[in-house]
Amino acid sequence: MTVDRRDFIRAAGVSLAGALLGACDSHGPDKAGPLLDFAERKNEGLERLLFRHTSMDHARADATPSGDRFPSYFVSDTVPVWDPAARGAWRLEVGGMVKRPLTLSLDDLMKLDRRTQRVNHYCVEGWTAVAEFTGVPLTELARAAEADPQAGYVDFQSFDDDYHESWDRESAMHPQTLIVYAKDGAALTAAYGAPARVHSPVKLGYKNTKYLTKILFLPAANGGYWSDRGYEWYGGT
Repeated sequence: MTVDRRDFIRAAGVSLAGALLGACDSHGPDKAGPLLDFAERKNEGLERLLFRHTSMDHARADATPSGDRFPSYFVSDTVPVWDPAARGAWRLEVGGMVKRPLTLSLDDLMKLDRRTQRVNHYCVEGWTAVAEFTGVPLTELARAAEADPQAGYVDFQSFDDDYHESWDRESAMHPQTLIVYAKDGAALTAAYGAPARVHSPVKLGYKNTKYLTKILFLPAANGGYWSDRGYEWYGGT
């Protein structure tokens, strides 16, 4: 019998959390918080143990690309659109614990070494979509900015109502973690995170920040929009 890695992690995390909640006394939810934090730390440890930094995701050859059915989501009241008249030209900042902070235009980004990959997009709800993404490996930006090896975390920030999510450095430096500017052979549209977004099949969908404006290398995790609302912070697939 084979067990899907995501199902195994989910079952393990739920089982641990359930066991801890079952042990709660009549003081109720106020006592549950520290226990759930403990459960998440244990679950993250399990995911880090299982995460293979050299493994590569590839969509099945017979998998149908999701096209316009690929998930379009945002937290603003309307689809976020970068308005040059109000905001000026879009720029991507790379900073934090780096020797050479970068400020890149979309043209600058597109001139860097790029990769195109046809991969899966995994949702926390259990479904999977397929798309072809083109962009710059984050490792390339880390090299150009001379990111500090001691920066163990990376925060991806956006103009979608200040949406952001922080990652562990190992996942951020995975070969398939891209700063994406094209999907299915065409420039990103606003629905899918234009002008640029982060995408990697090693993280669940909510960790893949769209409408990207800033990448920060940090000494500690910086939470995230959904992570701060109870979703698992690590969010690995």
